[in-house]
Amino acid sequence: MAAPRYTGLPTFMRAAQVGDAAEVDIAMIGVPFDAAVTNRPGARHGPREIRNMSSLMRAIHPVSKINPYKLCRVGDLGDVPLPRVYDLSATVQDIAGFYRKVRAAGAVPLSAGGDHSIAFPILQAIGEERPVGLVQIDAHTDTWDEFLGSKFTHGAPFRRAVEAGVLDPKRTIQIGIRGAQNTEEGWTFSRDSGMRVVFMEEFTGMGVKAVIAEIRRVVGDGPTYVSFDIDGLDPAFAPGTGTPEVGGLTTVEAQALLRGLQGVDLVGGDVVEVSPPFDPTGNTALVGATMMYEILCVLADAVRRRREA
Repeated sequence: MAAPRYTGLPTFMRAAQVGDAAEVDIAMIGVPFDAAVTNRPGARHGPREIRNMSSLMRAIHPVSKINPYKLCRVGDLGDVPLPRVYDLSATVQDIAGFYRKVRAAGAVPLSAGGDHSIAFPILQAIGEERPVGLVQIDAHTDTWDEFLGSKFTHGAPFRRAVEAGVLDPKRTIQIGIRGAQNTEEGWTFSRDSGMRVVFMEEFTGMGVKAVIAEIRRVVGDGPTYVSFDIDGLDPAFAPGTGTPEVGGLTTVEAQALLRGLQGVDLVGGDVVEVSPPFDPTGNTALVGATMMYEILCVLADAVRRRREA
């Protein structure tokens, strides 16, 4: 951390590169996959650019004063190998298999996508023994069923996870949902399965503090995963994404939401849908790295609390 931030090989947050998940408490992982997008591609380049921009992150959080590297062993486990990238169902299996090994090693995963389809296989691994709750910040519910003959798209991961029994819909809250749709299918599934959907208009009316209280009410004290789709933010802050929707969260609101997760029993997290080719300024990748750091801090605190319990 003391070395100049422009030196050395870029890893997530300049953490040590590790080859075995058993060496760390929190494993930061890249999933460079975007073959399941329904519109603009490019999220396959997300992990590399988030790594690059994360070199700007420092150790001690300015508000909570959490230093995740003091609380936990944190390392960059590299990217998930994707030998069958053109076969969506096979790639889902490959990603899930990788994360099962991470879980078996006792490490908590923090991932950078990649499109949002990667959340399903990650949840397959994390929720295999017990379904988890979910805090999802997103413009879309991602609970649609099938698109152009495929059930494995970035618009379907949480529907697949509920069907697989690895995600508890009654302990799931989706925040920032907005944008017109051609069908109400996703909204309907989320509502009918028991998910708490906070549309953007309700978020604006409630305010951040009330939404944080609602998060805590919904997820309770059980194991919970946090999934941050960069399109949950207004594209004024993060234009480099596959399916931008005007009228979203600000970066300040998003940071406050993530900071409000301190005390929740977090068991993993991700930042997805950063598509660097659509933002040559690099700002979207910087925002992605910053949100990943925010999640890292609350994850480290959760790991510490479980260790001391």
